[in-house]
Amino acid sequence: MKTVTKKMTAQHRVAKRCLQTGPVTAAYERKVDAGEVQRDHAQVALAAKLDALYESLAALPPVPMRTDYRREGSCASSGPRLLGRSLASAQSFLRKKLHLWSFGPSPRGIYIHGPVGVGKSFLMDLFYALVNAPDDDSCCKNNSHKHAKITKRRVHFHEFMLDVHHRIFVYKQEHPRDDAIPIVAQQLAQEAQLLCFDEFQVTDVADAMILKRLFLFLSYWNVVVVATSNRAPDALYEGGINRSLFLPFIDMLKHTFDIISMEDSQKDYRLESRADGQSYFWLSKDIHGDNSINNIQAQLEEIFGGTASTTETESISVLFGRTVQVARFNDRCAWFDFSELCYQPLGAADYISLCRRFPVIIMEHVPQLDANHLNEARRFVTLVDACYESRTRLVLAAQVPLDELFVDFEAQIESSDGDGELIVNDKGGNSSSFATTMIRTKEGKYYEWSATGRIGVSLAQFSSANDLAFSFRRAASRLVEMGGKGWGRQ
Repeated sequence: MKTVTKKMTAQHRVAKRCLQTGPVTAAYERKVDAGEVQRDHAQVALAAKLDALYESLAALPPVPMRTDYRREGSCASSGPRLLGRSLASAQSFLRKKLHLWSFGPSPRGIYIHGPVGVGKSFLMDLFYALVNAPDDDSCCKNNSHKHAKITKRRVHFHEFMLDVHHRIFVYKQEHPRDDAIPIVAQQLAQEAQLLCFDEFQVTDVADAMILKRLFLFLSYWNVVVVATSNRAPDALYEGGINRSLFLPFIDMLKHTFDIISMEDSQKDYRLESRADGQSYFWLSKDIHGDNSINNIQAQLEEIFGGTASTTETESISVLFGRTVQVARFNDRCAWFDFSELCYQPLGAADYISLCRRFPVIIMEHVPQLDANHLNEARRFVTLVDACYESRTRLVLAAQVPLDELFVDFEAQIESSDGDGELIVNDKGGNSSSFATTMIRTKEGKYYEWSATGRIGVSLAQFSSANDLAFSFRRAASRLVEMGGKGWGRQ
């Protein structure tokens, strides 16, 4: 009888909380009551902001059905004009061209920034799950919390930009002289009225040049955006090539989004989890100990399971008709040397494709990553992000313990060849787009700069190195969480 009374009391507390707060806060408090999370004042404040956005989605205008850009030529030459306009002027221009005067403004988006592991993605995902949740899954059936069904998409920002570049590429194949951005924006809007981005970051000049116009069009197709980032808006693409052309996007972001800072939350909650010891192996100095080469190889073989395919290699399809080769694999696992994935010119598109194909990825001979391995470290961090987003189990055999894998450093890099001239080619191997950024030095030599970076040639190298140092902390935090017993797709 006492048990029933306690249960009813708990249910009464939940029902009362639902009436007093929004659905995100109520769901968060249920997790606190269940001991799944610790109450954090910054998380509570963010939940309240997400509650307000949840309520405002009820008034979200529909996506206008308009596809006749090319016939009217209304936006084909709007790119330079939009970039040169003030925010208010650009908004007026688009409303007139897209015939959107009959629709009210969309709810303001939310941009959440702060250190690693403070709960940014956790709260965003909680909010995302509640949008369109069935009544049985919601915290309560209070009518004020209900809204019309809307389409939604949750995606890592790397993957989103890959998708955008691919759509632009496909459209340009048929209409090489037309402006692809309005068409791509409408395609995205018709697929999802709510976009939730994790790890919003800008490290690539091609992405930087697209973002302002893309987001401006998305806002006027009534798309609401929620994004998490480790960077405050003013720090985005800091030190990047041609950053002056990117500054209007930052201005637009600050005017159209609610900017939520969690910078005061310094506790990384991921580090409170404990790895099970079966996802990260390292060689100890004692060759006869548990961490000997033979012992680690035996454990990796056990994780690999079964026999490798008799096929010589498997070609995994990547966007833009590219492929990545896998030499050792079976139905569920691929086995790589560090050099195969991180010394080669690979990037987010390659790693995402590998994660979609294999639920388990083994990588051995991982070195300690410091300022002398910036290119390799950048690729490794991108791989960790891809595995984290797809819940792919990443098994590592390294030369040092996990807490020594990433060497923190202050970027103090001087360019040996000075400033260069920026040239953007039509095609190439950029890891986050189909464009390749080329740097021409004073001596007339050409070098490639992509999201994978190249030390000594980039005008953005100082900021790039500092961004990587920040990424080290995020990757280390994620690797701890990914080492837990429950991690993985199977």
